Amino acid sequence: MAGHIPQSSAAVGGPDRVTVYAWLVFALSFGLLISDYMARQVLNAVFPLLKAEWSLSDAQLGLLSGIVAIMVGVLTFPLSLAADRWGRVRSLTLMAILWSLATLLCAVAASFVTMLIGRALVGIGEAAYGSVGIAVVISVFPARLRGTLSAAFMAGGLFGQVLGVAIGGFVAANHGWRTAFVAIGIAGLVLGLLYPIVVRERRIAVLAGIAGAAQTSQIAPLRELVGNRSVRLAYVASGLQLFTAGALPAWLPSYFNRVYHLPVDKAGSLAAALLLICGTGMILCGMVSDRLARERPEIKITLAIGYCLGTGLSLTLAMLLPPGPAQLALLGIAMFLVAGTVGPVGAMVANLTPLAIHGSAFATLTLANNLLGLAPGPILTGRIADAIGLADAFLLLPVPCLLAALAFAAMRRNYLSDLRAASC
Repeated sequence: MAGHIPQSSAAVGGPDRVTVYAWLVFALSFGLLISDYMARQVLNAVFPLLKAEWSLSDAQLGLLSGIVAIMVGVLTFPLSLAADRWGRVRSLTLMAILWSLATLLCAVAASFVTMLIGRALVGIGEAAYGSVGIAVVISVFPARLRGTLSAAFMAGGLFGQVLGVAIGGFVAANHGWRTAFVAIGIAGLVLGLLYPIVVRERRIAVLAGIAGAAQTSQIAPLRELVGNRSVRLAYVASGLQLFTAGALPAWLPSYFNRVYHLPVDKAGSLAAALLLICGTGMILCGMVSDRLARERPEIKITLAIGYCLGTGLSLTLAMLLPPGPAQLALLGIAMFLVAGTVGPVGAMVANLTPLAIHGSAFATLTLANNLLGLAPGPILTGRIADAIGLADAFLLLPVPCLLAALAFAAMRRNYLSDLRAASC
């Protein structure tokens, strides 16, 4: 999951008008982002089938899901820097081919170890796609559209999660879990091979108004990435809240299968509907934050605290109720709020770091989100579920939300002073 990505100082200029070619670049890049997240999420839809066929524990299932986020978190920063220097189109093509072939490897996996290797390769392929892909997209559009395009592009990740769970569950229920991996792997491979045929480094360079085939990143004072207390707490708070945001999508299909006794395809469809609610909440919470914090930037912190506490409260109440419409409604509220901090945190990180290193700042935020939240969330929830059951494991998910709220609250004392210092 990602919020609004501010423009970097290197991204000044660009074309004066929107071209058909620019929309073609957006469509293919957006399609690959959807493929990226479909390849990531299809596994969660087939958890019940893998558990039954290979006698896997919930901890092992959580590791298969979380290993992708671990690889993304560790490799996003170095691979983004490498892509800027080696060529973005070439790098995106290799990324897509790698994650698609790795998805096909998962389709033929005969054991937990082989599946784990395949999932790790999926994570390596996907590690830098979000940051590099958005850099390509915004370079071919006028600067006035970059904020809108950034939000629209990153929403592709949510669409991919929904499609990965829904399509994966449907195909697996009707044709087996291996076919689900094959279908998504082949779709990504086709798009990956088509991408460099249509999207050309030289043509993008001409549209963007840059001299070379790839934009060269400015050498940044990396110490400024953690140069003040507020930005450090923002990284930590965001990662803690995304612990729950990572655990729920991974385990909701299994929860509906076990507790509501739904077949795999219907459990996946219900989880996909909640993911759509999550995406809607992420966008709307971000819009509310931008609107209310125009004159008082500290309002972003208050809203972020509210999103964290609202998630924890609604999830706690949901898990205290028996399965049924009331529980589903409260789960819907929790999913609406759980990613609501993405927008405020993105704005705060951008405001607290120098313009010249915004790309590196968002890579650092991605690292924190994955290593503190998106990776350990599914893994630890699976381990806890092995010990006390999945429903009781869900009862513990409000704890990181509370810790995130405390971290945001700790920002209050220094935020405005750090903000003034960063703007000097």
